Amino acid sequence: MEQINATGRRKAAIARVFVTEGTGVITINKRTLESYFPNPILQFIVKQPLELLGVTEKYDIKVNLVGGGFTGQAEALRLGIARALVKINAEDKPALRAAGFVTRDPRAVERKKPGRPKARKRFQFSKR
Repeated sequence: MEQINATGRRKAAIARVFVTEGTGVITINKRTLESYFPNPILQFIVKQPLELLGVTEKYDIKVNLVGGGFTGQAEALRLGIARALVKINAEDKPALRAAGFVTRDPRAVERKKPGRPKARKRFQFSKR
């Protein structure tokens, strides 16, 4: 199997994912998964599509991850891994879709409006 690549995005984070056959090593920006995401919940989020299909030890994953915060980066990486797994085996798509790993989360920061302090907040109203 040659190298399969896919892209995952979430908020301002972009994950470029490169999957090859291997032993289950995940490398993010030349660091291990455990050193890049010390929080075990974020590690769990990243590994969800692999564990759903039971291929955690089958593929080596190399990732270039830029932008956003740590949660957005973890969810962007999850989407990228899911898209790469679908490219490898299209029969896995229904299972990944049912778990919600193939859908790009469209929520992003709402822009600030002119004449207001924030996107929806208004200055205090004074009747008199």
